[in-house]
Amino acid sequence: MKWNHLLLPLLALTSLAEPVHAADPAPWGSATEIAQTYSGQKVVFDTTSGTTAGLSSVLDRASLISVLNGADPLDNKIVIVLHGGAIPFFAIRNYAKNKDLMHRAQSLSVGAVVEYRMCRAAARLQGLQPKDIHGFVKMVPMADAEIVRLQQEEGFAYLQ
Repeated sequence: MKWNHLLLPLLALTSLAEPVHAADPAPWGSATEIAQTYSGQKVVFDTTSGTTAGLSSVLDRASLISVLNGADPLDNKIVIVLHGGAIPFFAIRNYAKNKDLMHRAQSLSVGAVVEYRMCRAAARLQGLQPKDIHGFVKMVPMADAEIVRLQQEEGFAYLQ
């Protein structure tokens, strides 16, 4: 067989590894921590989640990135671009229903590290105008175009 020359070295390597026993709960030991520092990161979150859990996850991740970067507005920037199912959370008429989530979102925007930009086109399709959205949100003409602009013109990394 012409593949034997490729399989033999692989078989030799796997035979050197210690056998894995089903009863051993950690056959490879434990993970190693890497002491890593972060700074100067610019991140754009593409956020369409229409669930509280989904939006909370984005807020958690944005908050952690901010903390890991020292929460310095001169050194890092996080833009959360809102469209699709995420829009109704930020509508003033839904404040009572989303009060805790909106207080958390607004608190992350204090200090100018985290910023919210909402798709005006998608908001209009949902019957919402800028006057209908909480004041800590900025409206942009189109979410997708803003995400592309942030990546191409300002060097932001894309996260979903």
